[in-house]
Amino acid sequence: MADKTGKIFNIQRYSIYDGPGIRTTIFLKGCFLKCFWCHNPEGVGVESEIQILDFKCLQCGLCIENCPNNARFLSEGRILINKEKCDRCFRCVKVCPNHATELIGNEIDVKEVLNIVEQDIPFYKRSNGGVTFSGGEPLLQAGFLKNCLIECAKKNIHTAVDTTGFVEEYKLKEIMPYVNLFLYDIKTLDDGRHKNATGVSNKIILDNLRVLLKSKARVHLRIPVIPTFNDSVEDIQKVVDFISDLKDIEAIEILPFHQLGSGKYKSLQKTYKAINLKIIPREKLGELLEPFEKRGVAYKLR
Repeated sequence: MADKTGKIFNIQRYSIYDGPGIRTTIFLKGCFLKCFWCHNPEGVGVESEIQILDFKCLQCGLCIENCPNNARFLSEGRILINKEKCDRCFRCVKVCPNHATELIGNEIDVKEVLNIVEQDIPFYKRSNGGVTFSGGEPLLQAGFLKNCLIECAKKNIHTAVDTTGFVEEYKLKEIMPYVNLFLYDIKTLDDGRHKNATGVSNKIILDNLRVLLKSKARVHLRIPVIPTFNDSVEDIQKVVDFISDLKDIEAIEILPFHQLGSGKYKSLQKTYKAINLKIIPREKLGELLEPFEKRGVAYKLR
């Protein structure tokens, strides 16, 4: 079986936010989009990478001493990495005594995934839950994802795929028979703004949504509301109009902007471009969502 292995960056058990019931969420590494507000920056790149947790670091110097390329150094009280010198040998991860240096992105095979998922079957049965494949963008590893879904289907485990929808149509159709629910992102209908914020066009995303609905796939739409990007009544109105013209969308979730992932950028030595954005007050959020109310389109606020 091809694509027996894939690369993940996290497994979250007992999740209640990634589909119905209690779920096990498998986070696959790599994403086509580069959203400036992304709260999973460790999931964007395909390759394994290192994060340094300052609160765990003893500054013992072992990582510096054991780096063959002198890529580790101390600066203003922090251990940092010169990424140009780092050859990704990950020796620093192995010698860190307090696990302050961690490897993000581990190879895992389909059998291992199923072994983990099957441990939680009793919780799925009691709560009508299951397994969710998220990311990153899980369809970036389409072959591995498909094989995991097939094995879950054999065990009658409910499956959900959390996707941006930015993928070749044939890959989406290949996994469709094995997916019980799609969690599908819609960020904006403005193609130019979408390109500026994410790096890609939204045309494929919107087309693929229509493909799913035409195929009678179960779809929950997820709409992030991001300051300076799509936080105007006009933006929301366009999305509501678009949704109203579609049929068979099972549910809509509104995801207000938050900065819970901001600390990850520091640990990965990445720039957090949304650092100056403010959380949208509930009163303003209520005003923004009035087009849903006026059109009679039901939604759930996360």
